[in-house]
Amino acid sequence: MRPPVYVLLLCLISFGLKGQTIEQKVKDFDAYIEKSRIQWQMPGVAVVLVKDSKVILKKGYGVRRLGDKTPVDDQTLFVCASTTKAMTAACMGILVDQGKIKWNDPVINYLPTFQLYDPYVTRELKIRDLFLHDSGVGNTDFLWGSMKISSQEVLDKMRLVKPSYSLRSSFIYQNIFYLAAGQVIEKVSGLSWEKFIKQNIFDKLGMSRTFPVRREVVDANQAAPHFLIENSIQVIEHTNADEIGPAGSVWSCANDISKWVACMLDSSKYVDGKLLSGKTWSELFKPQVIVPDGFYPTMQIIKPSWTTYGFGWFQHDYKGKKINFHTGSLAGAVAIHGQLPEANLGIYVFGNYDHAEVRHALMYKAFDLFALGGNRDWSTEFLSLYKTITDKEEKEVKNFEAKRVNGTKPTFDLNEYVGKYTDPLYGQVEITQSENSLLVNMNAYARAKLEHWHYDTFRGWYEKRWYGKANATFFTDSNGKITKVNFDGAEFSKEKPKQ
Repeated sequence: MRPPVYVLLLCLISFGLKGQTIEQKVKDFDAYIEKSRIQWQMPGVAVVLVKDSKVILKKGYGVRRLGDKTPVDDQTLFVCASTTKAMTAACMGILVDQGKIKWNDPVINYLPTFQLYDPYVTRELKIRDLFLHDSGVGNTDFLWGSMKISSQEVLDKMRLVKPSYSLRSSFIYQNIFYLAAGQVIEKVSGLSWEKFIKQNIFDKLGMSRTFPVRREVVDANQAAPHFLIENSIQVIEHTNADEIGPAGSVWSCANDISKWVACMLDSSKYVDGKLLSGKTWSELFKPQVIVPDGFYPTMQIIKPSWTTYGFGWFQHDYKGKKINFHTGSLAGAVAIHGQLPEANLGIYVFGNYDHAEVRHALMYKAFDLFALGGNRDWSTEFLSLYKTITDKEEKEVKNFEAKRVNGTKPTFDLNEYVGKYTDPLYGQVEITQSENSLLVNMNAYARAKLEHWHYDTFRGWYEKRWYGKANATFFTDSNGKITKVNFDGAEFSKEKPKQ
């Protein structure tokens, strides 16, 4: 019995890929990157590929900014976003190797004023927990994403956040604990996190165009962030993550990041030595906590048997091999750093378009082409997946808007809704009136113009349209006085006018 034609074709494809030279594979991958960039409507990307300790690809594609033909090159600066986390973990590892700290030391030994809602967790939280998203505290990105306060104020507010689960019993992604890790690094080393990472990683690896925080990026050769707003890809302003720097503020370029990729792929080696001992380097990549299903939609197609998290690295099985990776995302910008250790293969992708998951497609394509075999078109498959997700989200918005109760009026005159509303955790919302609209100013940071929706709910666009639309619902007490407002899920109490 002859095998089916498609089996023969797969065998021929697999044989062909294995028979290719590394130069031919790089050429094929180069073409695939550009094809995928266009497919995802990415203005620009930069890609680094390291194989067997050699940089085999380091290139920019597309443009830095829509409307400007200036191309992305290997010197173009992009934000690393949350791929910064692995760098911060390496910084702590350096201090572990120096004998100045241990992974299982209590955090309060170094940050005695750092408190969480649960005194038990405050007391029992270990240094390693700062990196593993297992503290029991849910997502608190509103502390830097909807208010402009100092790093210390961000940490101080953590005592007000009620836990979402018990310590070390689950996983919820948490940026603020990396900020706490940065403060521990400062306490132990005597250097700010920014100076420490520069002196102990960037300078040692020769990463002269890598900056720990956004405020140091003044070079004109940088990528602009882009966002899809009402079916139009538009340039938006950069998100500043400097106040949570250790979680995601580093900026770099393809040329520089290739040195970091090569270093962390090969036991932290660099020209003059090693950043970390073998024991500490291995510890960073050791699975520490199980990640629940659903964190990355791409896993619906990859279908790993397990997914875990180490020190700034996700892990899962792929074609029987363990991979390490981490994404980075800020508004209008994406990144991914991936490793296939058994094949001594590493990839890094920068992009300047919000949540364009071509980054995942390029990572798995690289693993297939340069190590594991296979010819799946990950870009097309993931694009179809995310179209389904986007269509579902748009349908949910339409369903929500279809439930609007027409013909209702606000309970009060608009000027009755005006005032200051406060909350110890969420800060302050100031509401003013502009003709038939309410203007909302949240923490002098996020602003929105709301129109009456129905009853005592108002809805409208944020001033920064990439934030989307906001909802504000007002509540009264038994005396019929407005006492609270729920603004996009955060509840604030109305202040009484000063006499």
